[in-house]
Amino acid sequence: MPPDDLNFQSSKEVTPEIDFNQLIFEEKVHQRLYTDHSIFRVEMEKIFGAVWVFIAHESQIPKKNDFVTSKLGQRPLIVVRDSSGKLRALYNRCTHRGATVCRQTSGSAKSFSCPYHGWSYFNSGRLSNVPWPEGYADDLHDTKYNLAQVPRVQSYRGFIFGTLNKEAPSLQDYLGGVKKPLDEWLDRHPGGRVVFCDANRLKFKGNWKLLYDNSADGYHVIFSHRSLLAMENRLVSNNEKDKGMAFYKNSPDNAQMYVKVFENGHHFKDKRPNIDNNPGALWAIEGPHPGMEHYEAEIRKKLGKKADDVLDLASSEPVNINIFPNLHILGNHVQVSQPLSLTETDTTWWGTAVIDYEDELQGCEEEINALRMRTQESFPNFGELDDLMNFEQIQIGLAGKEDEWVYMHRGLGVPGRVKRDEDGYLIGPSTDEVFLRETMKEYKRLMMATPKLQIERDVKVELV
Repeated sequence: MPPDDLNFQSSKEVTPEIDFNQLIFEEKVHQRLYTDHSIFRVEMEKIFGAVWVFIAHESQIPKKNDFVTSKLGQRPLIVVRDSSGKLRALYNRCTHRGATVCRQTSGSAKSFSCPYHGWSYFNSGRLSNVPWPEGYADDLHDTKYNLAQVPRVQSYRGFIFGTLNKEAPSLQDYLGGVKKPLDEWLDRHPGGRVVFCDANRLKFKGNWKLLYDNSADGYHVIFSHRSLLAMENRLVSNNEKDKGMAFYKNSPDNAQMYVKVFENGHHFKDKRPNIDNNPGALWAIEGPHPGMEHYEAEIRKKLGKKADDVLDLASSEPVNINIFPNLHILGNHVQVSQPLSLTETDTTWWGTAVIDYEDELQGCEEEINALRMRTQESFPNFGELDDLMNFEQIQIGLAGKEDEWVYMHRGLGVPGRVKRDEDGYLIGPSTDEVFLRETMKEYKRLMMATPKLQIERDVKVELV
């Protein structure tokens, strides 16, 4: 009999026709990376199975028995804090005939029952009940009938990741240098924590990599987001500095913002050098937009001289933190991408709220969170639609097989353009494509690797 664990052993026999050495070069990649179904299937194994993939946030499942549905690549999951408090990522697939077990997006449940034939499972994944068990000759207590689950699930400061690769490095090691900007982003909030709240859910007809390719790109902004920049500029009076993204109206090549490249495909675009480092400076650029005035007035009334610090918290932090392959933090938002097929991708923009754990905001929590939600008016509600249109148009353009190459060589070979910081990480202008070149190097390494992927069914902790 075959082993119960699913062991996906990558090998050359799976895709003998794919030679990634002929598809990925430093200055260019082949359009097949975005248009080839066989490559997409390998990505679902070697990337969305073998590396740490973001699957949920702890604020979505704060209590025992809370759950939220998610995906690991194309694998449907139930991410749950089980009855013992343990984080698990269960396959949302009945062991019996494969039907979706949980058909709600979130909730609280001690068990899940398949609507097809009534097989029931504890939220640990263990099979709890089968209707009319006398119809089965074998032992239904065998672990092979438990729900499959992701063998490694770990959380970093509330962000939950999973991988099927037992040989993958620890989550801490996988994140590497990107932990620093992520920590900085979190530590500006009360208690160093945020809560996921309302989401914008969008879909585009394009390959998932198009979104990641764009995630640290400062070259496209003044062209793709003309209407957004024009709107931001209209909010500027004669006595004010630029609002929002309006600092892109001048040549971003000469701006102080930069992009930094980390290990494992992660990178970071830092726009903070464009902004004065003093209380209230961020708010002066990010707000107020029309309709925000009464929130600001209320905060200043309550906090007096301390209001500027708190108003900065209501503003969108000017950073893009990109964690390969599917997690992005932009301003106050958390963007999660989900590949649906070779040419279709979901993207969810989660708004974030603060909780005033230690009365740091002195009664201004409601106003701050209202202002944070108002930041959605520029991104994603306005600017993201520009990007999604570009991704769809790129996908259309790549359909012509004769025009084979996609170039990513901006900055390559230009003396002094790309440097290393004190920690050894590459840094370049925000318009440079160094982040894309380095991500593609990591992508190539992963696609040529031979990971061994596994699931688990043996439930080691059980509280009913």
